[in-house]
Amino acid sequence: MKINRATDYGVRLMVYLATEGGKTVPRAEVSSAMDIPSEFLAKIAQHLARAGLLEIKQGRMGGYRLKRSPEEITLLEIVEALEGEIFLNICVGDPKACRFSSTCKVHLVWKAAREGLRDLLGSIRLTNLIIKERPLQNSQERCCKYN
Repeated sequence: MKINRATDYGVRLMVYLATEGGKTVPRAEVSSAMDIPSEFLAKIAQHLARAGLLEIKQGRMGGYRLKRSPEEITLLEIVEALEGEIFLNICVGDPKACRFSSTCKVHLVWKAAREGLRDLLGSIRLTNLIIKERPLQNSQERCCKYN
């Protein structure tokens, strides 16, 4: 699985907003600070707003702000708002798509990998990503200890 650019930018946007303490941040500021093209940022923000993760305020004092506290928003919610529900193979999302799903040993691996990835992303909250004292360590240390 490879996340797309919109998801990468969406995570950047949400992390940036989490550092702003609930204030409304102008789109131009986010675009500049996070190196996200402004028009693309607007489209990404619309997806996140539809998912209930951020608010879009129009007008001169407009911009973006988190709809919920950073403690309540998980990385899984952000990723799935932009990518759709995570499935590593079509048979995991729709077992009827493959006649071998009920007996296939690889199907069980895809299913377990999906569950593990969703559990990991679901355990990481925006607050975990903005705490400077506890950055994610090397790959030897499990980052899911941050919940």
